[in-house]
Amino acid sequence: MNSLVLLIIAAAVLLIGYLTYGSWLAKQWGVDPTKETPAHTEMDGKDYVPAKAPVLMGHHFASIAGAGPINGPIQAAIFGWVPVLLWILIGGIFFGAVQDFSSIFASIRHKGKSIGHVIEQNVGAKAKKLFLLFAYLTLLLVVAAFASIVVGTFNGFTPEGQVIPANGSTATISALFIVVAIVFGALVYRKNAPLSVATVVGVIAIVACIAIGLKYPVYLSGTAWLLIVLAYIFVASVTPVWILLQPRDYLNSFLLYGMMIAAVIGVVGSHPTINLPAFTGFQGINGNSPMFPMLFITVACGAISGFHSLVGSGTTSKQLNTEKDAKLIGYGGMLIECGLAVLSLITVGVLFADGAMPSGTPTQVFATGIATMISGIGLEAAYDTAYAIIILAVSAFCLTSLDTSTRLARYMFQEFFIPEGTDPSTLTGFKKVCANSYFATLVTVAIGGLMAVGGYAKIWPLFGSANQLLAALALLAVAAWLGNIGKNNRMFLFPMIFMLVATLSALVITFIKNVKAFSAGTASFSTEGLQLIFIVLLIALAIDLAVEGCRVIFGKKKAV
Repeated sequence: MNSLVLLIIAAAVLLIGYLTYGSWLAKQWGVDPTKETPAHTEMDGKDYVPAKAPVLMGHHFASIAGAGPINGPIQAAIFGWVPVLLWILIGGIFFGAVQDFSSIFASIRHKGKSIGHVIEQNVGAKAKKLFLLFAYLTLLLVVAAFASIVVGTFNGFTPEGQVIPANGSTATISALFIVVAIVFGALVYRKNAPLSVATVVGVIAIVACIAIGLKYPVYLSGTAWLLIVLAYIFVASVTPVWILLQPRDYLNSFLLYGMMIAAVIGVVGSHPTINLPAFTGFQGINGNSPMFPMLFITVACGAISGFHSLVGSGTTSKQLNTEKDAKLIGYGGMLIECGLAVLSLITVGVLFADGAMPSGTPTQVFATGIATMISGIGLEAAYDTAYAIIILAVSAFCLTSLDTSTRLARYMFQEFFIPEGTDPSTLTGFKKVCANSYFATLVTVAIGGLMAVGGYAKIWPLFGSANQLLAALALLAVAAWLGNIGKNNRMFLFPMIFMLVATLSALVITFIKNVKAFSAGTASFSTEGLQLIFIVLLIALAIDLAVEGCRVIFGKKKAV
C-alpha cells in the first residue's frame, strides 16, 4: 500500500466527517453563537478567561494529543494497518469527536463546570461522587504515564552512562519555551499586545530556542528530571491560566503543527510503501493479543479518549469565547488528532521489515520514521536535526498534557470535598484542607510521581482501559443531560455501550493476567499489585455509575 494514497483517503474521510456529521450534531444540540459563554459570565482572571479561537485551539489540541495518538496506533499495529486505520476513522468521527464536542458544549451550558457537575444535575449526587473518584484515578494514571514519558525524553544518559544529545537538546529547548511563554502571556494579556505581532515574535523566539537547545544541550539524570518535572507541574497547576497554560500551549501548537506538516511533506515527497501487512490475524503478530478488545483500547487517543472530556469540560470550556468555536475546537481538534494517529500508523508501517515490528519506544519509532521519510526527499543531512525536533515536539505534547491533567486532577480532588452551592471559604476542618488548591495539587503530584517511577510501559495498558472507560461514562453523562432537556441523544447510545463492553473486558483480561503473575511469583506490589487495586476500583465505580446513568437514559427518569 502506498503511504500517500492512505494519507489522502484518511484526510478526505476526516474532512467529510467534520463538514457533515459535525455540522449535523451542532444543529441537533442547538449550538447558539449568540449565547454568552462562561468565559465571559464567570470571568475571574484565573480559570475563566476568554481566549481567541486560535489560542484556545492551541491549548486544547496540545493538551488532548499527548503521546496517545503516537503510542497507541504504533502499538496496535500488531493487528495490521487496516484494522487500526478503520478504528481511527470510524472511532474518531462517530465516537471520539462526538464525545469531545459534546463535553465542551455540555460544560458551557452548565457554567463551565466539569462533567462531574453535569452528572450531578442530570443523574444524581451519588453518580457525581462515583464519577469524580473514577476521573481522579484515571488522571493519576495520566500524570504517572506522561511524567514517565517526559522524563524519558529529558534523561541525558543511557544506562551505560553515555550522553543522549537529542534528549539534552529537548530538555534545554523545553525549559526555554516556558520562559518565552510567560513573556508572551504578559505581553498579550497584560500589555494588550496584538496577537498577530506577539505570535510572530513568539515563533521567532521558538526558532531561537531550538537553535540554542541544539547547540547547548543540558544533561541531567532521569531522577533529577523527575523531581524537576514534578515541581514544574505543581506550579503550573496553581497559577492563573493566562500566565503559562494559554500562552505556552498556543506557542507549542506551532511546533506541533510544524511536526505534522513535516510528516506530511515526508509522506508526499517520498511516498514510501507500507510494508506492514493489511491484517495479521485476530491474535496479532505475537499471537496472544485478542483484537477485541485490545485494538480498541490500545489505539486510545487516536480514536476516542475520556481524558479529552476532562480537558474540554475542565479548562477549554472556561476559555471558550463563543459557542460556535465548540465545533471547531472540540470536533475539529479530535479529527486533527486522528490525522496524527494516521501519520503514526504510516511510520510504523514503513519501518516494518522482515516480519517484525521496528525496535525502540513508540516515540523513537515515530521520530525515526518521519526523519527517514524527510531524508528520503533529498535532505539526508537533515536526518539528525529532524529526529531531534520531532522528539522535542512529542515531548511538548506530553508536557502540555501533563500539567493540564494535573490541573484537572486538582479540580476533581477539590470538587469532591466541596458540596454543590457551597462557598469554599466557609468550609472547616478536613474538608477545608482538602478543598485547598495547593494541598489538592500536592497530593496529586506525590501519588502520580510515585507511580511514574515504574515507567510508562507498565502504566500504559491500564491507562488505556481506564481512559476509554472514562469516555463511555462521559458519553453517558451528556446523553442523560440531552435526554432530560428533550434533545436528540441517540448518537451516544451505541458508542457508549460499545466502549463500556470493550473496556470492562480489557480490565478483566488485565486483572486475570496480573493474578497469574502473582501466582507465578513474577509480580510485585509496586506494579501489578497497584494495578490490581486500580482495576477493582475502576470496574466497581464504572458499573455502579453506568447503572445509575442508564436508569435515567433508558428509564426516562429525571434526576432528583
